[in-house]
Amino acid sequence: MSHVTRTALWLSFFGLILAAWAMMYMMSMSMGLDLIGRPSEMAAKMAMLDPRMSMDMPQGMPMARFGPLFAMWAIMMAAMMLPTMVPTLRSYEDLMVSADGTRAGWLGVIAGYAIVWIAFAALIAGVQLALLYGGVIDMLGMAKSRWVTAALLIAVGLFQFTRAKEICHGVCHSPMMYFLGNWKTGTLGGLRMGLGLGVFCVGCCWGFMALGFVGGVMSLLWMGAATLFMVLEKLPQIGHVITKPMGFALILAGLAVIASPLSVELEAWL
Repeated sequence: MSHVTRTALWLSFFGLILAAWAMMYMMSMSMGLDLIGRPSEMAAKMAMLDPRMSMDMPQGMPMARFGPLFAMWAIMMAAMMLPTMVPTLRSYEDLMVSADGTRAGWLGVIAGYAIVWIAFAALIAGVQLALLYGGVIDMLGMAKSRWVTAALLIAVGLFQFTRAKEICHGVCHSPMMYFLGNWKTGTLGGLRMGLGLGVFCVGCCWGFMALGFVGGVMSLLWMGAATLFMVLEKLPQIGHVITKPMGFALILAGLAVIASPLSVELEAWL
């Protein structure tokens, strides 16, 4: 395949990422949110005038229905997870000559990876609806209780030290080894490998998706920070040295959330 075609496909791949981020930005602005996922000053004033805009009243709100919520999560998966595929796609390209790989197989890897993350988007959209109607989170996807926030931070932090995380991260961190052990040619072969890589990627990164319920799932700041970390975590040079420090940071953040109301009460008592 010519250099021009290769360049066009890579530009299309990055264009898809930019389009997903642009759509998330437009969705956030249309909901009257700022970059950290909180209602803007104008939206807050309107909510005070119209009780139907309350973040605690899901009835009739678009983001309280599965369809719009699933679409939002699917777009978010494209924005956050496609950038993490770059090392994987580069590894596949390295094998295109020596292992009879094709550009169709390259596209198949992307398709398989996307299918898994779209399935995860459906799952987490269902979880968000259950949490919303259960009163655990508000309309912005933000946990109402400090204890829920702390539990999520600590749980994801602890997961960074588990054997499951180590196995899944090992595949994501070294996709070349996965390709060598599971090599299949052609479009269907690429699709099968993409499905496998997607499953390991979900196993590695699900916790950072769940952390959206800490700061709000429409927070562009959270999306950007999580995406940056997940990209760094998959880089061959540094990925293996930042996983556990992030675990410590998340656990400490959870403990700080627990301690903060206690310190406020202590100050008031004194």
